[in-house]
Amino acid sequence: MTRRELFAITPGLFLLNCADSAKKAVVKAPEPVTGLHALYQMYTFARPWAQDLEVVRLTSLPIPEMKAVAGKAAAWQVVFSSETLGKVRTYTFSVYDESVTIREGIFAEAVGSLSRDMHPFVIATAATDTDKVWEVGFPHSQKYVAEHKDMPVTYVLEDDRQADGPVWRMIWGVSAASSGFSIEVDARTGSYRRTVS
Repeated sequence: MTRRELFAITPGLFLLNCADSAKKAVVKAPEPVTGLHALYQMYTFARPWAQDLEVVRLTSLPIPEMKAVAGKAAAWQVVFSSETLGKVRTYTFSVYDESVTIREGIFAEAVGSLSRDMHPFVIATAATDTDKVWEVGFPHSQKYVAEHKDMPVTYVLEDDRQADGPVWRMIWGVSAASSGFSIEVDARTGSYRRTVS
């Protein structure tokens, strides 16, 4: 290759290198995820602790810095149980570093005792995800949503003895105790159950 040919292709090589660097520099912003996406991530993470994991309760966690997305949340917390061990353990999943207690990734908390008043369920029985829960519940909540536009929505998945299986609760507010309105959706079938107000 002559010196003239080398000088001719050098700018092109430089531009290609810059384009590759620009692609590498683009970092995708964190995005909220559905409840079952987070649940299965935590389930896989927790399997080394116990092979007979069951779900006691899954709850979305509010992160003010992240824009709310219907049927999704930036952070989730689950309580898993192990009948063999007679223990429960809480895990947190987050796509965002919000605080010392809610960090990006999956983190386990200390092990606790499994009590008789807990009603764990097999993870596979929860077939309906939170994006579907939103679709089912929204038509039953339009009036309330219109009057409470800035109120956060919390998703809770737990066993319901009356429903004989897991139920999603879509709660306007941070907890069922402080909420004035919530929708229940059967987690197995995805069907609307009732409105609590």
